[in-house]
Amino acid sequence: MTVRMTVAVLFATAVLAMLSARASGPVAAQSPTPDKFRVYLGTYTENGSKGIYLCELTMKDGSLSPVELVAETESPSFLAIHPDKKHLYAVNEGKATVSAFSIDAASGKLTLLNSQPSQGGAPCHLTVDRSGRNVLAANYSGGSCLCLPIESDGKLGKASSFQQHVAPRTHGHAIHVDQANRFAFCCDLGQDKVVIYKFDAGKGTLTPHGAFSTPKGAGPRHFAWHPDGKTAYINGETDLTLIACSYDAEKGELTQTQVLSTLPADVVKKGGSTAETVVHPSGKFVYVSNRDPYNSIAIFSLDPKTRELKSAGHQAAGVKTPRNFAIEPTGRYMLVANQSGGNVLVFAIDPETGALRPTGGETKVPRPVCVRFMDAQ
Repeated sequence: MTVRMTVAVLFATAVLAMLSARASGPVAAQSPTPDKFRVYLGTYTENGSKGIYLCELTMKDGSLSPVELVAETESPSFLAIHPDKKHLYAVNEGKATVSAFSIDAASGKLTLLNSQPSQGGAPCHLTVDRSGRNVLAANYSGGSCLCLPIESDGKLGKASSFQQHVAPRTHGHAIHVDQANRFAFCCDLGQDKVVIYKFDAGKGTLTPHGAFSTPKGAGPRHFAWHPDGKTAYINGETDLTLIACSYDAEKGELTQTQVLSTLPADVVKKGGSTAETVVHPSGKFVYVSNRDPYNSIAIFSLDPKTRELKSAGHQAAGVKTPRNFAIEPTGRYMLVANQSGGNVLVFAIDPETGALRPTGGETKVPRPVCVRFMDAQ
């Protein structure tokens, strides 16, 4: 090729690249933060509750709209939204079923697609795997977990895999998958273990792989990943602790690194329990909810160099039996579901300290026990 032809080819390539860039916009461009988020609330169908409710969080001031019943269903105590934002899944704790719903894009209302038996009593937690092909659920009564394939129309197929935990006392309380979608982790409160499974999303199978033993009497309840995918946090329900673990993704193994109390240093533990663990989207903070009689959100900060956690205080204003709480995707606000308080409260999060400040945002809903976010249309 001659020099003249080479120059011409390079010039043409540059022009095409420039035109393409103009057409598609900057590669690093990000979607603007929504003005509002839809908030789906799972409840226990007691004290007047009828199922799944919906409200909106306004990002400008942290206010919440009044709730609207969007699906009448029995005790949907935990919810999971599919990555396609078109489907929502819920456990029905009293009926021992898992239900699939379609989401109306315009209104956010839900339509029941179908339900499948959970094959165990009191299903209390579920998650959609990272490929969006399966729902994994944990059964509290009897201690077990299962995988339900998601069909092309969003419905749930019959269980493709079921695992019964074997011990004198078993209580499955949560199930999650790692970032690579290769391993699943089921917290078993009764065994003081996190049972680990190899997970095949294509086949929808859970294969026993091992277990991580928490301190005796901890009662591991819920599990949360740090954004780095190399660290996991587990709250001990019965001993009111936060257990930090390093994670070997190749081996599918957890190693304990820290155990911290979720109570203030001057409080003598007398009963009570923790409920939920949440990592801030920035990875700088970890939060745990303390239930009666302590009724607070424990705040922990993460040292960026040593990766060690330390207590950073507690927020108790208006908190009453905080069964579940969640942080919206931008990390500015936390919503706390007060199971016995009959409301959901909004707290602003200090991006430097992790401290929580009440915004005054509140919505009334009977027996709220789960909070999940989705972009408002």
